[in-house]
Amino acid sequence: MEKRAELYRGKAKTVYTTDDPNLLILQFRNDTSAFDGERIDQLARKGMVNNKFNHFIMNKLEAAGIPTQVEALLSDEESLVKKLDMIPVECVVRNRAAGSLVRRLGVEEGKVFDKPTFEFFLKNDALHDPMVNEYHIEAFGWATAEQIAGMKQLTFKVNEVLKALFDDAGLVLVDFKLEFGLDADGNIVLGDEFSPDGCRLWDKETNEKMDKDRFRQGLGGVVEAYEAVANRLGVPL
Repeated sequence: MEKRAELYRGKAKTVYTTDDPNLLILQFRNDTSAFDGERIDQLARKGMVNNKFNHFIMNKLEAAGIPTQVEALLSDEESLVKKLDMIPVECVVRNRAAGSLVRRLGVEEGKVFDKPTFEFFLKNDALHDPMVNEYHIEAFGWATAEQIAGMKQLTFKVNEVLKALFDDAGLVLVDFKLEFGLDADGNIVLGDEFSPDGCRLWDKETNEKMDKDRFRQGLGGVVEAYEAVANRLGVPL
């Protein structure tokens, strides 16, 4: 597989084209950002940890019948993925109250919900990723009603699979965000990544934060926490 041109450079990942028009290379960098890129730092080993973490999680989801774009692990920081036409919204599920939900609604952090909540956000850093609803998504042509239903169904299924996986590792899956795209046949496929950068994970006994909130809140030990989570899951680093 030959890596060719840089296609897209995000805050923490770079996407490259390959000699196969249907496949891309996803490179996980050591860049770490928060607050829509206002705070940026370099954390050694982070790209490697997130790449291997993502590959492990995506394989678990594939085994549970959830289609993902991941094809193969190429190196410490690179994975081979299917090319998708990405839908520009994030699907967010929350099992407990944390982050922006606490600030918006004034609820206590850690409140356990009787059932998960679901929210859509537009992927737009300049607008600070505003919340949108299904009517907005259809009206602006970002996705059809059928695609919206598919994204919601798959997101809740991911929640079921990963809640159990993390619980067995002594962790609470507080919340997470997912991104989806369409493959060449128009099927909804899970894209982007699943790593501690895009979810909240707390120790089940102590509620210690083991995710990107360590960076956002200046707690330190970011990569060490990511590695600890990976080790509990059995991710080969």
